[in-house]
Amino acid sequence: MAQQAYVTETDNDGSEPESQSSRFRRLLGRLTTGWRGDPRIWRRGLVVAVLALLLALLMVLHSRIPNAVGNLGSLIETFLPWLGLSIPVLLVLALVRKSATALIAVLVPTIVWLNMFGGLVTDKAAGGGDLTVATHNVNADNADPSGTARDVAASGADVVALEELKGAVVPTYEDALASTYKYHSVEGTVGLWSKYPLSAVRPVDIKLGWTRAMRATVTTPAGQVAVYVAHLPSVRVKLEAGFTARQRDKSADALGEAIADEKLPRVVLLGDLNGTMNDRALNAVTAQMRSTQGAAGSGFGFSWPASFPMARIDQIMVKGVEPVTSWTLPETGSDHLPVAARVKVDTSS
Repeated sequence: MAQQAYVTETDNDGSEPESQSSRFRRLLGRLTTGWRGDPRIWRRGLVVAVLALLLALLMVLHSRIPNAVGNLGSLIETFLPWLGLSIPVLLVLALVRKSATALIAVLVPTIVWLNMFGGLVTDKAAGGGDLTVATHNVNADNADPSGTARDVAASGADVVALEELKGAVVPTYEDALASTYKYHSVEGTVGLWSKYPLSAVRPVDIKLGWTRAMRATVTTPAGQVAVYVAHLPSVRVKLEAGFTARQRDKSADALGEAIADEKLPRVVLLGDLNGTMNDRALNAVTAQMRSTQGAAGSGFGFSWPASFPMARIDQIMVKGVEPVTSWTLPETGSDHLPVAARVKVDTSS
């Protein structure tokens, strides 16, 4: 009588499910197959190694790139953190080429990038603070100014700066913010709304011929603060002219002079500066003030364009007050994201 054999089937032909670690080891094994004992691992991938070193030099020496031709230096500095995206590409190329030389070379731009921007990735926010401020370029063509105003007011900010205000739409913002902010002033295309009294309000000449900057004293419970609101001229990237920013640079110098001449020891700058903290063209301002995002934020805090933020050109900077936390607010009807920060005005304790 013939015996019948029975076989129990499993989903993987009788084998145990492969773990994630096993898959990773198998993949790593495939990538490293042929490396051991191969003297060519030091000779291959020289082009990748050179590219990695050039990338590191570009990041380290970005301030030496001349602005004489199309403001190339400022253009690179505006998007400087994004150069880090080249590192994974170079790493993959080094692995594909099975080049130890290239792998070691890729470590150089990795270390440089982490040294320059690694601190921005960590969360540096702290508790406390006695004043919350926010700034927003509302976009002159905003289809929902009332909604944008309500969104910014909902942030809980004690002081709000708005830029790119059309004269005809200013009453709409005033009406939408009146219930939250008792005090406000508008100078040209910029405005300041505050829960605390404003005094010594005046326009600030940033060499444009019309008003896009202002200054006011805000009397907070913790003391007086000089608040500046500014909207520096826009920059353009043109094929025939490169990164055109001459007027922006001139206005930045004028704004820096005004802040340097400020008599009050506590200063807060709110606004759309059309430039990042890395851009040398803003040195007249950035050399004397701290970025709240850099000092107390989490991540890069990119604010523009709102649909896919790639750069932080909307800034909150301080002098004589201590940043506690800094963040980006949700998208409104503008092409910029609002940004906010909480600071400590009374630093005596």
